[in-house]
Amino acid sequence: MSKSFAHALFAISACGWLVVTSNCSAAALMDEITVTGSRTEQKLGAVPAAISVVDENAIQLGQQQLTLDESLVRIPGVFLQNRNNYSQAQRISIRGFGARSPFGIRGIRLIIDGIPATLPDGQGNVDEIDLGSASRIEVIRGASSSLYGTASGGIINVFTEDGPEHPYIQGRASTGEFGYRQYQLKTAGQYDRLNYVFSASDLDLDGYRDNSYIRRKVLNSKLRFDIDDSSDLTASINLLDVPDMGDPGALTQAEVDRDPSMANPSSLTFDGSEGRSQQRLGLLYRKQLGHHEFLLKNYYTFLDFENKLTFVGGIPLSNGGQVEFDRQFIGAGGQYTYSEDVLNYRFRFIAGFETDFQRDDRRRYTNLATGIKGILTLDQREKVASKGVYLQNEFAVMDNVQLTLGARYDKIDFDVIDHFLKNRSGDDSGTSGFDRLSPHAGLLWDPLENLNFYLNYSTAFETPTTTEFANPLGGGFNPDLTTQKADSYEIGMKGDLKSAIPFDYELSVFRINIDDEIIPFEADGFTGRTFYRNAGISTREGVEAGINAELFPVLTASLAYSYIDARFDRFRTATENLDDKKIPGVPDQHMHAELRFEDPSGLYSIWDLLYVDNFFADNANLVRIDPYTVSNLKLGYKKDLDNWTISPFMTVNNLFNEEYHANVRINATAGRYYEPAPLCNVSGGISARITF
Repeated sequence: MSKSFAHALFAISACGWLVVTSNCSAAALMDEITVTGSRTEQKLGAVPAAISVVDENAIQLGQQQLTLDESLVRIPGVFLQNRNNYSQAQRISIRGFGARSPFGIRGIRLIIDGIPATLPDGQGNVDEIDLGSASRIEVIRGASSSLYGTASGGIINVFTEDGPEHPYIQGRASTGEFGYRQYQLKTAGQYDRLNYVFSASDLDLDGYRDNSYIRRKVLNSKLRFDIDDSSDLTASINLLDVPDMGDPGALTQAEVDRDPSMANPSSLTFDGSEGRSQQRLGLLYRKQLGHHEFLLKNYYTFLDFENKLTFVGGIPLSNGGQVEFDRQFIGAGGQYTYSEDVLNYRFRFIAGFETDFQRDDRRRYTNLATGIKGILTLDQREKVASKGVYLQNEFAVMDNVQLTLGARYDKIDFDVIDHFLKNRSGDDSGTSGFDRLSPHAGLLWDPLENLNFYLNYSTAFETPTTTEFANPLGGGFNPDLTTQKADSYEIGMKGDLKSAIPFDYELSVFRINIDDEIIPFEADGFTGRTFYRNAGISTREGVEAGINAELFPVLTASLAYSYIDARFDRFRTATENLDDKKIPGVPDQHMHAELRFEDPSGLYSIWDLLYVDNFFADNANLVRIDPYTVSNLKLGYKKDLDNWTISPFMTVNNLFNEEYHANVRINATAGRYYEPAPLCNVSGGISARITF
């Protein structure tokens, strides 16, 4: 055990003793927050896991509503990069899982209004999330495969707001530097048995760097119909249209020093860009019969995608490539929950199943100068089918001690059908399959109503995505790539105190052992294109702490701190010995602090600060990324005029002109690691709501 890990264990014990010996008889705030992290609603303090909640005020008040980092940055253990390159999508890492991804989300399950937004192969994307209509985001940190399948890092659960009793219509317009313009129109309310929310947003942004523009339209709606007093049907409809967004690419240090706003020359040569059009429909039926609850869900996602790549190399050499695919993602699931007090002890039993199917019709062409499509070089159909069943039992063994036991079995099959080479000189068709049993055990002890201790052991596994399965030697799947497995051990505490300064807190210490961790690399002859291999054995040890305090009735403060020691224990390639090297893309420490002032007159100001420690950009730990500290300021005013609410607002990002990298490309070749962030920039706008 490392010294830092031992110190963290001592810290959690000391903090627990201080809380236990404090005198507090007020009702616990944790008992007022309901979460769904354990697949069913229960109090936040009753979940034996590290789970945090971001409320509607933190998501929407004064925010630009561009990316998830505006909301999730305040959660310990969550590290976010890539806010400014929309074609790569936001990189979200929980306890180091997800840091490898060059684009999109890996190792973390994304769920929107109870409907999975992560594909069967593990890919996720946040473009479709409409933050302007989100009411709550729950984040589970840690291995979660026992309930959710392939989820090494955790779960992000996004909830659209419900319509209020009195309907409203709201418009919002904002503008700022780098050609930023965003408009939103939203209406919500209750009509007889129908609860509804409709939100449409339109984003137009040129971007700080050359070729970093985005044009995006999102329509998000949620309709819940109360069939009777015990059942309801919810339909979630989401339409996404991103006709064009540029990829500025990564730079060398010399290029950053010369002009951090420039694009990678290859991005301009090959017109690096991406476009996508997606439609998603989710149906969720709930029925409550006394102590029994039944849930059924069905969902459909259709995506048209095209991407002009900027890498140099491939087949044939000396060009990048253009990728096009049509995707179908269809799934269904069901769950049964039984809850009752048995012999005056809490008892809850959960059983469920999920089945998903994904089909990608993928084609690749050469990418000629200025982005003109060349000849066809790859044509294949990729299929992924997953099936999972899970059980969980929660029961109180004493008045204040709860035991949770659960397990899930998953089977995931990959199939690629080659339509290109089989008509020529070969056939890269192939299949691959994985199955895994993922157990989980948790123990919760609440000696006081303001204090909860927990222990848990959980497991996780993660398959390569269809993109990560790409074969450096040609089409088909990489036969040398397999799943990564993780065993997680965690001890934590959480609660709240209604003292002179009311506050709630959370503290967790964890160790995760990983076999065959999936690691990115760039193969010779493919500058800028990422492939994947398995490492040997790696570990993560860390501590996470969070606190929210009400300093005065108008002033609150929050602090989120994370420390992690993530390294390869055994990892050797044909040319390198990487034993005991730090895992790239994972900072040792990061901390977020926020002061929020909200006056009854309607005036508000929010100041926050993010510190990120140094980390490495490569497996060999030869390229170190310097620490940085970024500060932001939000100002606004909410004025009620009869049935109108008017709210002007302003945001100052990077208040003190910190020079840092918004994103770092892991294990890049030719020294192209860096995607610089903009210096101080300002945006502002106004929203108006009328309530009927």
